[in-house]
Amino acid sequence: MFFVRSKTLRILGLLAMISVFSNPSISAENSPSSQASQLAQTVHIAVASNFTHTMKHLIDEFEQQSLHRIKASYGSSGKIYAQIQHGAPFVLFFSADQSKPLALYEQGLTQTKPFTYALGSLALWSNSKQVLQLLNIKTLKNTTPENKALKNEKDVLTSGQFNKLALANPKLAPYGTAAMEVLEKLNLKAATQSKWVMGENIAQTYQFVSTGNAELGFVALSQVIGKHSSALKPPLSYWPVPEKLHQPIRQDAVYLTTPASQQQNSHQAATEFLKFMNTKKAQTIIQSYGYRTEKL
Repeated sequence: MFFVRSKTLRILGLLAMISVFSNPSISAENSPSSQASQLAQTVHIAVASNFTHTMKHLIDEFEQQSLHRIKASYGSSGKIYAQIQHGAPFVLFFSADQSKPLALYEQGLTQTKPFTYALGSLALWSNSKQVLQLLNIKTLKNTTPENKALKNEKDVLTSGQFNKLALANPKLAPYGTAAMEVLEKLNLKAATQSKWVMGENIAQTYQFVSTGNAELGFVALSQVIGKHSSALKPPLSYWPVPEKLHQPIRQDAVYLTTPASQQQNSHQAATEFLKFMNTKKAQTIIQSYGYRTEKL
């Protein structure tokens, strides 16, 4: 009797297993977790290098609340622009200026008009002990009235007491254009030109100063402020460049018309990410890195 009952239970168990694997409604492929993974989309975006740390923070926040994933490529706005013209598979482009998104729009390569997602700020930064000694000259034995007048990096720039000045290439990077405008406003372009070290983008420019290859450098304010510094140690000293010394650095973005953007498996993710960029949470994150924002 026990044997018959045991055999019957085994048969019932086998039938139950067959039922599970033959019924699509309860198969592994149609489980809630599988259905969620099928709904998740990945969108490839291109981002100006000055916005790298900010965008990484934004992506982390977005992915915590969304099934979708963001794949980001970072570089100079000029190079990204050229890549898009040659068919790069980006869906969204976050530039460091307005001209390149506008040019893409006029060429019919975008689905939307450009919109401003951030307004950048420029900083003159130093990671050099030599510069710090100049700025803290009162603690040194050999002081002069001229040295005592050095209060910030601007004074060091004006005094000429440095060997190299880093700035981004103005032909490729909007922050380089702004730096050039500052030098012209301060009548220092000719005096400093022989000391220029040009970075391909603002990230490389930052590295020139961070590694000591240049005592001074015009970088994005977002790269040097507080806990968001990209250096191994907190920034030592910087001068926030007044906005009146250069044209506003309006950073625009566009939704591109590319084969990748036409695919249904990226459209929803791109749309949701753009909506997220307009939330109070996202705006607060952007502002915390030294940018100003406007309602998208």
